[in-house]
Amino acid sequence: MPETKTIAILSPGEMGSAVGRALNTRGVNTITCLDGRSQRTKELAQKAGFRDVSPLSAMVKEADLILSILVPAQAAFVTQEVANAIRSTGVKTPFADCNAVSPQTSYELNRLITEAGSPYIDASIIGGPPNESESTRFYVSGPHTSPMQELDGMGITVKAMGNEIGKAKAIKMCYAGMTKGSTALYTALLTAAEALGVSEELNAEFEDGHKDVLRRMQGIRRTPAVAHRWIGEMEEIAATFENIGVTPYFHNGAASIYRMVATSPLGNERPEDLDPNRTLGDVIRLFAEVARSKKEEEQKQ
Repeated sequence: MPETKTIAILSPGEMGSAVGRALNTRGVNTITCLDGRSQRTKELAQKAGFRDVSPLSAMVKEADLILSILVPAQAAFVTQEVANAIRSTGVKTPFADCNAVSPQTSYELNRLITEAGSPYIDASIIGGPPNESESTRFYVSGPHTSPMQELDGMGITVKAMGNEIGKAKAIKMCYAGMTKGSTALYTALLTAAEALGVSEELNAEFEDGHKDVLRRMQGIRRTPAVAHRWIGEMEEIAATFENIGVTPYFHNGAASIYRMVATSPLGNERPEDLDPNRTLGDVIRLFAEVARSKKEEEQKQ
Protein backbone atom coordinates (compact mmCIF):
# COMPACT_ATOMS: atom_id res chain seq x y z
CA MET A 1 0.00 0.00 0.00
CA PRO A 2 1.46 3.39 -0.96
CA GLU A 3 1.83 6.18 1.58
CA THR A 4 -0.75 8.09 -0.46
CA LYS A 5 -3.87 6.39 0.89
CA THR A 6 -6.65 8.81 -0.10
CA ILE A 7 -6.82 10.04 -3.67
CA ALA A 8 -9.21 12.78 -4.74
CA ILE A 9 -10.17 12.83 -8.41
CA LEU A 10 -11.78 15.78 -10.13
CA SER A 11 -13.80 14.69 -11.92
CA PRO A 12 -15.00 11.08 -12.14
CA GLY A 13 -16.06 11.17 -15.79
CA GLU A 14 -15.23 8.36 -18.19
CA MET A 15 -11.47 8.44 -17.54
CA GLY A 16 -11.53 9.70 -13.96
CA SER A 17 -14.06 7.11 -12.79
CA ALA A 18 -12.09 4.28 -14.41
CA VAL A 19 -8.87 5.44 -12.75
CA GLY A 20 -10.70 5.63 -9.42
CA ARG A 21 -12.10 2.13 -9.89
CA ALA A 22 -8.63 0.75 -10.65
CA LEU A 23 -7.24 2.35 -7.49
CA ASN A 24 -10.23 1.28 -5.39
CA THR A 25 -9.83 -2.37 -6.30
CA ARG A 26 -6.26 -2.17 -4.98
CA GLY A 27 -7.20 -0.73 -1.62
CA VAL A 28 -6.78 2.99 -2.29
CA ASN A 29 -9.50 5.22 -0.85
CA THR A 30 -10.91 7.40 -3.66
CA ILE A 31 -12.95 10.52 -3.02
CA THR A 32 -14.37 13.37 -5.07
CA CYS A 33 -16.48 16.49 -4.75
CA LEU A 34 -19.78 16.17 -6.60
CA ASP A 35 -21.06 19.68 -5.94
CA GLY A 36 -22.47 20.99 -9.21
CA ARG A 37 -21.65 17.84 -11.18
CA SER A 38 -24.00 16.25 -13.71
CA GLN A 39 -26.21 13.28 -12.94
CA ARG A 40 -24.09 11.16 -15.27
CA THR A 41 -20.92 12.03 -13.36
CA LYS A 42 -22.63 11.20 -10.06
CA GLU A 43 -23.70 7.83 -11.40
CA LEU A 44 -20.21 7.06 -12.71
CA ALA A 45 -18.71 8.02 -9.34
CA GLN A 46 -21.12 5.77 -7.48
CA LYS A 47 -20.46 2.79 -9.76
CA ALA A 48 -16.69 3.26 -9.39
CA GLY A 49 -16.86 3.32 -5.58
CA PHE A 50 -16.05 6.98 -4.96
CA ARG A 51 -17.04 8.65 -1.71
CA ASP A 52 -18.45 12.14 -2.12
CA VAL A 53 -16.68 14.64 0.15
CA SER A 54 -18.27 18.04 -0.28
CA PRO A 55 -17.69 20.95 -0.30
CA LEU A 56 -14.38 21.21 -2.17
CA SER A 57 -12.52 22.50 0.90
CA ALA A 58 -13.44 19.32 2.80
CA MET A 59 -12.20 17.16 -0.05
CA VAL A 60 -8.91 19.06 -0.22
CA LYS A 61 -8.38 18.62 3.52
CA GLU A 62 -9.00 14.87 3.45
CA ALA A 63 -6.99 13.99 0.34
CA ASP A 64 -3.36 12.92 0.32
CA LEU A 65 -3.19 13.68 -3.42
CA ILE A 66 -5.53 15.42 -5.88
CA LEU A 67 -5.75 14.34 -9.52
CA SER A 68 -7.36 16.72 -12.00
CA ILE A 69 -8.80 14.69 -14.90
CA LEU A 70 -11.09 16.95 -16.93
CA VAL A 71 -11.78 18.33 -20.38
CA PRO A 72 -9.01 20.84 -21.21
CA ALA A 73 -11.36 23.84 -21.12
CA GLN A 74 -12.08 23.23 -17.43
CA ALA A 75 -8.49 22.74 -16.27
CA ALA A 76 -7.63 26.33 -15.36
CA PHE A 77 -10.96 27.03 -13.62
CA VAL A 78 -10.80 23.89 -11.47
CA THR A 79 -7.14 24.51 -10.62
CA GLN A 80 -8.04 28.01 -9.41
CA GLU A 81 -10.89 26.59 -7.32
CA VAL A 82 -8.55 24.03 -5.75
CA ALA A 83 -5.93 26.73 -5.13
CA ASN A 84 -8.56 28.81 -3.33
CA ALA A 85 -9.50 25.80 -1.19
CA ILE A 86 -5.85 25.14 -0.37
CA ARG A 87 -5.47 28.72 0.82
CA SER A 88 -8.64 28.64 2.91
CA THR A 89 -7.81 25.35 4.61
CA GLY A 90 -4.07 25.83 5.02
CA VAL A 91 -3.28 22.28 3.84
CA LYS A 92 -0.48 21.45 1.42
CA THR A 93 -2.09 18.65 -0.55
CA PRO A 94 -0.11 17.78 -3.72
CA PHE A 95 -2.02 18.54 -6.91
CA ALA A 96 -1.47 16.71 -10.21
CA ASP A 97 -2.91 18.22 -13.35
CA CYS A 98 -3.40 15.27 -15.70
CA ASN A 99 -5.24 17.12 -18.43
CA ALA A 100 -4.46 17.44 -22.13
CA VAL A 101 -3.17 21.00 -22.02
CA SER A 102 -0.04 22.64 -23.37
CA PRO A 103 3.20 23.03 -21.44
CA GLN A 104 2.51 26.78 -21.39
CA THR A 105 -0.85 26.17 -19.71
CA SER A 106 0.85 23.84 -17.24
CA TYR A 107 3.30 26.60 -16.26
CA GLU A 108 0.32 28.77 -15.30
CA LEU A 109 -1.38 25.97 -13.37
CA ASN A 110 1.89 25.37 -11.54
CA ARG A 111 1.96 29.04 -10.54
CA LEU A 112 -1.60 28.90 -9.19
CA ILE A 113 -0.96 25.84 -7.03
CA THR A 114 2.52 26.73 -5.76
CA GLU A 115 1.46 30.27 -4.86
CA ALA A 116 -1.38 28.73 -2.85
CA GLY A 117 1.22 26.68 -0.95
CA SER A 118 0.97 23.15 -2.37
CA PRO A 119 3.27 21.03 -4.55
CA TYR A 120 2.32 20.84 -8.24
CA ILE A 121 2.79 17.76 -10.43
CA ASP A 122 2.84 18.09 -14.21
CA ALA A 123 1.08 14.97 -15.54
CA SER A 124 -0.56 13.55 -18.64
CA ILE A 125 -2.50 10.44 -19.58
CA ILE A 126 -1.90 8.25 -22.61
CA GLY A 127 -4.15 5.32 -23.45
CA GLY A 128 -7.78 4.51 -22.78
CA PRO A 129 -9.42 4.15 -19.36
CA PRO A 130 -7.72 1.42 -17.28
CA ASN A 131 -9.32 -2.01 -17.33
CA GLU A 132 -8.31 -5.64 -16.91
CA SER A 133 -6.45 -5.66 -20.23
CA GLU A 134 -4.97 -2.13 -20.24
CA SER A 135 -2.85 -0.22 -17.73
CA THR A 136 -3.21 3.45 -18.58
CA ARG A 137 0.09 5.38 -18.71
CA PHE A 138 0.53 8.45 -16.56
CA TYR A 139 3.58 10.55 -17.42
CA VAL A 140 4.75 12.87 -14.64
CA SER A 141 7.39 15.58 -14.39
CA GLY A 142 8.50 18.25 -11.96
CA PRO A 143 10.25 18.20 -8.58
CA HIS A 144 7.33 16.73 -6.58
CA THR A 145 6.28 13.59 -8.46
CA SER A 146 6.83 11.01 -5.69
CA PRO A 147 3.12 10.84 -4.62
CA MET A 148 2.21 9.92 -8.19
CA GLN A 149 5.07 7.44 -8.56
CA GLU A 150 3.74 5.56 -5.52
CA LEU A 151 0.68 4.67 -7.62
CA ASP A 152 2.71 2.84 -10.26
CA GLY A 153 1.35 -0.69 -10.60
CA MET A 154 -1.92 0.16 -8.86
CA GLY A 155 -3.93 -0.43 -12.02
CA ILE A 156 -2.02 2.36 -13.79
CA THR A 157 1.54 2.78 -15.03
CA VAL A 158 3.41 5.89 -13.88
CA LYS A 159 6.47 7.08 -15.83
CA ALA A 160 8.64 9.87 -14.43
CA MET A 161 10.27 12.31 -16.88
CA GLY A 162 12.54 14.37 -14.63
CA ASN A 163 12.21 17.63 -12.73
CA GLU A 164 11.11 19.97 -15.51
CA ILE A 165 7.49 21.19 -15.50
CA GLY A 166 5.95 20.79 -18.97
CA LYS A 167 7.68 17.58 -20.08
CA ALA A 168 4.70 15.38 -19.22
CA LYS A 169 2.40 17.69 -21.15
CA ALA A 170 4.78 17.78 -24.11
CA ILE A 171 4.65 14.04 -24.75
CA LYS A 172 0.85 14.11 -24.56
CA MET A 173 0.64 16.97 -27.04
CA CYS A 174 2.88 15.18 -29.53
CA TYR A 175 1.25 11.77 -29.09
CA ALA A 176 -2.35 13.01 -29.28
CA GLY A 177 -1.35 15.25 -32.17
CA MET A 178 -0.86 12.03 -34.11
CA THR A 179 -3.63 9.77 -32.74
CA LYS A 180 -6.50 12.24 -32.50
CA GLY A 181 -5.07 14.43 -35.25
CA SER A 182 -5.11 11.53 -37.69
CA THR A 183 -8.69 10.68 -36.69
CA ALA A 184 -9.65 14.26 -37.59
CA LEU A 185 -7.87 13.87 -40.95
CA TYR A 186 -9.69 10.60 -41.65
CA THR A 187 -13.00 12.21 -40.71
CA ALA A 188 -12.37 15.17 -43.01
CA LEU A 189 -11.38 13.12 -46.06
CA LEU A 190 -14.20 10.58 -45.70
CA THR A 191 -16.73 13.40 -45.24
CA ALA A 192 -15.36 15.13 -48.33
CA ALA A 193 -15.49 11.89 -50.33
CA GLU A 194 -19.13 11.39 -49.35
CA ALA A 195 -20.02 14.97 -50.31
CA LEU A 196 -18.20 14.59 -53.64
CA GLY A 197 -19.80 11.24 -54.43
CA VAL A 198 -16.61 9.16 -54.48
CA SER A 199 -16.89 7.19 -51.21
CA GLU A 200 -17.18 3.81 -52.87
CA GLU A 201 -14.11 4.34 -55.03
CA LEU A 202 -12.05 5.75 -52.17
CA ASN A 203 -12.93 2.84 -49.89
CA ALA A 204 -11.91 0.44 -52.65
CA GLU A 205 -8.51 2.15 -52.88
CA PHE A 206 -8.02 1.86 -49.12
CA GLU A 207 -9.15 -1.76 -49.23
CA ASP A 208 -6.62 -2.47 -51.94
CA GLY A 209 -3.58 -0.73 -50.52
CA HIS A 210 -4.21 0.54 -46.99
CA LYS A 211 -6.31 -1.96 -45.07
CA ASP A 212 -4.62 -0.90 -41.82
CA VAL A 213 -5.83 2.68 -42.35
CA LEU A 214 -9.32 1.47 -43.18
CA ARG A 215 -9.35 -0.50 -39.93
CA ARG A 216 -8.28 2.55 -37.92
CA MET A 217 -10.99 4.61 -39.59
CA GLN A 218 -13.60 2.49 -37.84
CA GLY A 219 -12.78 4.44 -34.68
CA ILE A 220 -14.56 7.43 -36.21
CA ARG A 221 -17.85 5.79 -35.19
CA ARG A 222 -17.24 6.76 -31.58
CA THR A 223 -15.99 10.32 -32.15
CA PRO A 224 -19.39 12.00 -31.57
CA ALA A 225 -19.20 10.85 -27.94
CA VAL A 226 -15.78 12.45 -27.39
CA ALA A 227 -15.61 15.30 -29.90
CA HIS A 228 -16.60 17.93 -27.34
CA ARG A 229 -13.51 16.97 -25.31
CA TRP A 230 -11.16 16.79 -28.27
CA ILE A 231 -11.88 20.31 -29.54
CA GLY A 232 -9.96 21.90 -26.68
CA GLU A 233 -7.24 19.26 -26.87
CA MET A 234 -6.56 20.08 -30.53
CA GLU A 235 -6.43 23.80 -29.67
CA GLU A 236 -3.91 23.10 -26.90
CA ILE A 237 -1.78 21.06 -29.32
CA ALA A 238 -1.93 23.91 -31.85
CA ALA A 239 -0.79 26.37 -29.17
CA THR A 240 2.05 24.02 -28.15
CA PHE A 241 3.29 23.73 -31.72
CA GLU A 242 2.98 27.43 -32.45
CA ASN A 243 5.02 28.24 -29.34
CA ILE A 244 8.00 26.31 -30.75
CA GLY A 245 7.65 27.54 -34.34
CA VAL A 246 5.71 24.58 -35.78
CA THR A 247 2.56 25.51 -37.69
CA PRO A 248 -0.62 25.41 -35.58
CA TYR A 249 -2.92 25.30 -38.59
CA PHE A 250 -3.23 21.53 -38.91
CA HIS A 251 -4.50 21.05 -35.38
CA ASN A 252 -6.64 24.17 -35.42
CA GLY A 253 -8.21 22.54 -38.47
CA ALA A 254 -8.62 19.33 -36.49
CA ALA A 255 -10.41 21.32 -33.79
CA SER A 256 -12.76 22.61 -36.48
CA ILE A 257 -13.50 19.05 -37.62
CA TYR A 258 -14.35 17.97 -34.07
CA ARG A 259 -16.50 21.08 -33.68
CA MET A 260 -18.47 19.92 -36.72
CA VAL A 261 -18.81 16.43 -35.22
CA ALA A 262 -19.94 17.85 -31.88
CA THR A 263 -22.70 19.87 -33.56
CA SER A 264 -23.97 16.89 -35.57
CA PRO A 265 -27.18 15.06 -34.61
CA LEU A 266 -24.95 12.57 -32.74
CA GLY A 267 -23.08 15.25 -30.80
CA ASN A 268 -24.90 14.69 -27.50
CA GLU A 269 -23.95 11.01 -27.30
CA ARG A 270 -21.83 9.58 -24.53
CA PRO A 271 -19.59 6.50 -24.82
CA GLU A 272 -22.15 4.26 -23.16
CA ASP A 273 -24.79 5.34 -25.73
CA LEU A 274 -22.86 4.12 -28.78
CA ASP A 275 -25.04 2.13 -31.18
CA PRO A 276 -23.02 -1.02 -32.01
CA ASN A 277 -25.03 -1.50 -35.20
CA ARG A 278 -24.25 1.94 -36.63
CA THR A 279 -21.75 1.72 -39.46
CA LEU A 280 -18.94 4.06 -40.37
CA GLY A 281 -20.87 4.91 -43.53
CA ASP A 282 -23.91 5.92 -41.46
CA VAL A 283 -21.79 8.31 -39.41
CA ILE A 284 -20.00 9.83 -42.41
CA ARG A 285 -23.28 10.47 -44.22
CA LEU A 286 -24.49 12.45 -41.20
CA PHE A 287 -21.26 14.46 -41.12
CA ALA A 288 -21.54 15.21 -44.84
CA GLU A 289 -25.06 16.53 -44.29
CA VAL A 290 -23.84 18.78 -41.46
CA ALA A 291 -21.06 20.10 -43.72
CA ARG A 292 -23.53 20.71 -46.56
CA SER A 293 -25.92 22.59 -44.27
CA LYS A 294 -23.09 24.71 -42.90
CA LYS A 295 -21.96 25.64 -46.41
CA GLU A 296 -25.49 26.59 -47.42
CA GLU A 297 -25.83 28.83 -44.36
CA GLU A 298 -22.52 30.53 -45.17
CA GLN A 299 -23.64 31.19 -48.73
CA LYS A 300 -26.85 32.86 -47.51
CA GLN A 301 -24.88 35.39 -45.45
